[in-house]
Amino acid sequence: MARKKRTTIEDVAKLAGVSSMTVSRVLNNESKVSEKRKEKVLSAVKALNYRPNVAARGLASNKSFFLGLLYYDLNGSYVSQFLLSALKHCRRRGYHLVVDEVDDNVPRSLESIRELITTTQVDGMILLPPVSDKEEVISLLEAHHVPVVRVAPDKNLTSSPFICIDDYQAAFDITEYLIAQGHTRIAHIVGDAKQGASRMRYQGYLDALRSNGLSVPPEYIEQGAFTYKSGLACADKLLTLGSRPTAVFAANDEMAAAVVSVAYVNGLQVPKDLSVVGFDDAQLATTISPHLTTVRQPITEMARTAIDILASGKLTQPATCTLRDLRHILDFEIVERESVRALS
Repeated sequence: MARKKRTTIEDVAKLAGVSSMTVSRVLNNESKVSEKRKEKVLSAVKALNYRPNVAARGLASNKSFFLGLLYYDLNGSYVSQFLLSALKHCRRRGYHLVVDEVDDNVPRSLESIRELITTTQVDGMILLPPVSDKEEVISLLEAHHVPVVRVAPDKNLTSSPFICIDDYQAAFDITEYLIAQGHTRIAHIVGDAKQGASRMRYQGYLDALRSNGLSVPPEYIEQGAFTYKSGLACADKLLTLGSRPTAVFAANDEMAAAVVSVAYVNGLQVPKDLSVVGFDDAQLATTISPHLTTVRQPITEMARTAIDILASGKLTQPATCTLRDLRHILDFEIVERESVRALS
């Protein structure tokens, strides 16, 4: 049986009625092509089910068309959602995404990253928190001249591009939202102590209470770790207090879901007896009952932005990057659902 001939860039160009160079520019997302021609090329790509030859593209453009992503814990819904969004957008941009874990065994992690760089010759790397603040990882990537985009870093904010939201303001706003619903006894489950976002959300919570003349009993603060398990332990302490809170703000949706579960075990109804809010608007927020009121963090947009920055190739010419190119602070939104009750 004769082997089916692979669709080439010339086939796409012929169907679209443009040159092969125009097809190449569209696939590389260059801005020199009109929208009309771009639509023709993309329609031809879809009609022919064209898949670019990564090796050939690499030889022609001096790129590998591989991007890397380093994470700490794949179990978190935030990481899973970011990874899925990054995979989809890489596919649209004609890139492949390679993923690796950075754990507490730093030498082993560094060796794994070094091998990944050598094997794939990645065009850039995305660092998710808390990897985005690991100096050993950043130094290794710099030594190998790998462009880096960091997500929600806590320090060295002028060393490389970063993407985040205003965690402080988001936490301030959702705490004030609870206050506006009549709550004055509001507890907080702090996120992973290794991540700067946890500190910013905690500070936003504190300042919102203080600016409204409310005090914070020490027993209303519990240290979590952005995991469901840690949320269970924290919620168990908060909900068995003699003067328990009427509302709990958990620093992510997984810990907020744990609060809802512990409330149920203790015979409390959410939101009738206890209001609960989370952070991230992960898929989990709408799979539990009641659905969580939470801060929507634009995780999909963050992933797209990181891919677009690295795919643009601009970071290979650092002299052209300005401070504005480094900072990418995206908007957040408070999403109201069924887990909060207004007190009379």
